[in-house]
Amino acid sequence: MTSAINGYDGSVLNGIQIMSEWESFFKNPSDQTRGLMVAAQTFGSFIMLPFAPLMSDGFGRRKTLCIGSAVICGGVLLQAMSTGIPHFIASRVLVGVGLCIATNAAPLLITELAYPTQRAPITAMYNGSWYVGSILSAWVTYATIKTLPGSVWAWRIPSILQAVPSLLQAILVWSVPESPRWLVAKGRDSEAVAVLVKYHADGRQRDPLVYFTYGQIREALSIEREISSTTSYLTLFKTPGNRRRMRIVLAIGFFSQWAGNGLVSYYIGDVFAGVGITDAPTVGLINGSLQIWNCFIAISAALLVDRLGRRLLFLSSNAGMLITFIGWTLATAFFSTRGDRHAANAVLGIIPLFYLAYNIAYSPMLVAYTVEILPYRIRARGFSMMNLTICIGITTNQFVNPIAIGKLGWKLYIVYCAFLAFQLGYVYMFLVETKGKTLEETAAIFDGQQQIDNITNVGHEAVTQSRQNHVFDSSKPAEAGDDIELSLSRHNSMAPTIATDRDESDWRSRLASADSNYNLKKVLKYRQDSADHSR
Repeated sequence: MTSAINGYDGSVLNGIQIMSEWESFFKNPSDQTRGLMVAAQTFGSFIMLPFAPLMSDGFGRRKTLCIGSAVICGGVLLQAMSTGIPHFIASRVLVGVGLCIATNAAPLLITELAYPTQRAPITAMYNGSWYVGSILSAWVTYATIKTLPGSVWAWRIPSILQAVPSLLQAILVWSVPESPRWLVAKGRDSEAVAVLVKYHADGRQRDPLVYFTYGQIREALSIEREISSTTSYLTLFKTPGNRRRMRIVLAIGFFSQWAGNGLVSYYIGDVFAGVGITDAPTVGLINGSLQIWNCFIAISAALLVDRLGRRLLFLSSNAGMLITFIGWTLATAFFSTRGDRHAANAVLGIIPLFYLAYNIAYSPMLVAYTVEILPYRIRARGFSMMNLTICIGITTNQFVNPIAIGKLGWKLYIVYCAFLAFQLGYVYMFLVETKGKTLEETAAIFDGQQQIDNITNVGHEAVTQSRQNHVFDSSKPAEAGDDIELSLSRHNSMAPTIATDRDESDWRSRLASADSNYNLKKVLKYRQDSADHSR
């Protein structure tokens, strides 16, 4: 819902800007003023960027998400009641503050809570659901354009409706469990295990998957604490592994906004005016149809991330965007210089193809890939830094594009072609494949094979203990008072916990005999075999 709210907000300005009612109410703002009105939301996000991860790590994912949703609700109501440009800008800043808080917490909660085999597609669908809100916004604004011509409510109603999902989320988030990773990091292991038992094991406390997941969480947190005893924004760049992570995270955040998509996302009226389409209802209809197309592609691609892999999707996306944007540039140039109507029609066909390429990677994987390659202790801060690069990309788009389109016309598109070529080369050189690993194993890829082996072996040891301590019965729920007694880490436990540490030498001997290829698939297979045997 958070991503859909963000999508609605990103598209609602696109829709209301093409309304003559909006332009006349604000007395036909200049390009510079219009850029400021659009970018005000980004300014609000800038204000909160340093603090949003502190809230997510300090208050917890759920509470932070509730606070962000409440702030959004207040901001959009102020926007709907705007009496002038300063009022409108102030309301947009407040919306940006709320969105920054909510969008920092929501994907962390999803990826840290998701069932292991469903984590990648579910997290990928989070960002893909941006288009659900975008679709609603596009068609709501189209409806008010058609039914309320000449009325200020044509642009006020879409803003008012944005408050509804924010209010619902602020209330309903309390029915969602807290992140087990956050709970373990705070020493609340019993609560973390209870979440895993209920949502990953159908109430079976001694399920092997609970042992496996809990063991890997504790080991990953112990390794992170050993590497760095304190966490700050500087931690993001202190170690070689973190620097490798951040050069990817920062790049794809900026790439997601400077791929040419910002032209249609924020200034669709100017883009279509460049090929002779200026009728507001027609532009609104095209915009609404485009959002449906985008949503279909983004959700479909999200379901393929584990099958095709992250690297293939990103490379295909960047290559496709470069090819289609070159065609888009040529078609716009032919129309602008020769008045060729066929070229204008070609633009209408090329834009959906461009978004096909964009949405197979950047819509589903931008957030999902970022949060999975960042370890827990820097996940919120690293994700915030990615959002910073997005804000920088959006701000430059919002300020530069309306002015550049007015002065350069189609020649601006050549700049985007050159940058798309650079993006393709960068992704080819630095993007790392993460398919087929758990969240903790994925985050450890950048720190070397030893760290991956440590986490994998702890998962193996945890499942071994589940075999020794309990004959798995799929039909029998855990009884009250049952504890999981695990020797899970080479390090001291986060503490106090329900786990029982054993002698270090005992751990070393068992670790030496562990199967380093023991993975999630084997755990699930053992779990199923045990369940079948118990029947």
